[in-house]
Amino acid sequence: MTDCAYLLLDWIMSNAVSKDISLIQRIDAVPTILETVAATTGLRFVCIARVTGDSWTSCAVLDRLGFGLKVGDELDVTTTLCEEVRDTSRAVIIDCVSDDPVYRDHHTPRIYGFESYISIPIFLQNGEYFGTLCGLDPLPAKLSLPSITASMTLFAQLISLQMQADSQLADTRGLLADARETAELREQFIAVLGHDLRTPLGAILAAVEVGRLRRPDEKTLALFDHIGRSTRRIAALVDDVVDFTRGRMGGGIVIALREEHKLHLVFEQVIAELRDIHPEREIRARLEPIGGLLCDPGRMAQMLSNLLKNALIHGDPAQPVEVSTVMDDGVFQLTVTNRGPRIPDEVRRQLFKPFWRGSLEVAREGLGLGLFIVSEIARSHQGSIDVHTSDQGTSFIYRAHASNSTGQR
Repeated sequence: MTDCAYLLLDWIMSNAVSKDISLIQRIDAVPTILETVAATTGLRFVCIARVTGDSWTSCAVLDRLGFGLKVGDELDVTTTLCEEVRDTSRAVIIDCVSDDPVYRDHHTPRIYGFESYISIPIFLQNGEYFGTLCGLDPLPAKLSLPSITASMTLFAQLISLQMQADSQLADTRGLLADARETAELREQFIAVLGHDLRTPLGAILAAVEVGRLRRPDEKTLALFDHIGRSTRRIAALVDDVVDFTRGRMGGGIVIALREEHKLHLVFEQVIAELRDIHPEREIRARLEPIGGLLCDPGRMAQMLSNLLKNALIHGDPAQPVEVSTVMDDGVFQLTVTNRGPRIPDEVRRQLFKPFWRGSLEVAREGLGLGLFIVSEIARSHQGSIDVHTSDQGTSFIYRAHASNSTGQR
């Protein structure tokens, strides 16, 4: 092979590893996973590594030892035990190197100075080997306990599922940019994606609840709570995608109407949840008890949640967000107001379009479906959603007759 060919091959491999690092870094749950692994095992260095035939590269790192390894750093793969994991497709677990007949004379512990070590293989959903979830510490640790190995294996599987989900979402967004003739195909793909994501998300939430029932210490309990919140946020994004797909494919937003007498309590729960998520923000509520409103309470809660999230993201963070409800002459009105500059007309005309976001600064806050879902919920209830904006702030106002929504779908 010529020198140019070797250089080209090195560039291709380097570019591929860089993409793998970016993929891991985009997964919001990764820092929580590393924290949980450290809390569960007692290891003070934990990382996710991309391991190929001739390279070892760190993709995410939690370093409380001052080990010095950062994201993107490489090690000689022949000096690591991850090479053994790669070749055998089996985990390597060491409680105490000094007492281990296999590894007490091994070169790797001597090079890196550890006594306890664990490395769990990460396989992609197609069965391809990606790398390892690994950790080490200069002190011995009980890592071979069944509960530890089961948890580490679960986290490795979760990382794999998240990588697949992120790749599929990236592919989906690419499909959404295609020409109109591919619209039906991309929307069907999103629907399948939403369905397939719900199963692992349910498994994660179930695992969190099992962990909470075991009465962990406060730090571990906080980590479980964080994982639960992150998973529910992903689940909400999946629900938005599925709702969008149903609307675009002709099914419309599904609603289940009933005569609701305690909608203000439903709204109070939504507000309480968002206050918990955004403790630094003030949300003021004036919720008038509304009796006998014909609606889908779950969808109304989703509408308020989406409007409030939008207000918290785009409003002046130093000013409160206001929520009010009122019944006036048989017309129910929900208003969400945030302070801040006036929305330009060209932006206001785009607000309720799917996958549209007004600022790149908030690109990570969602898929750009929140207000589109709001408009679809309003339409399904035979109501309306209006935007009033000025230099003092912006109000989103939903109105519907109390006896409306008889055209249930």
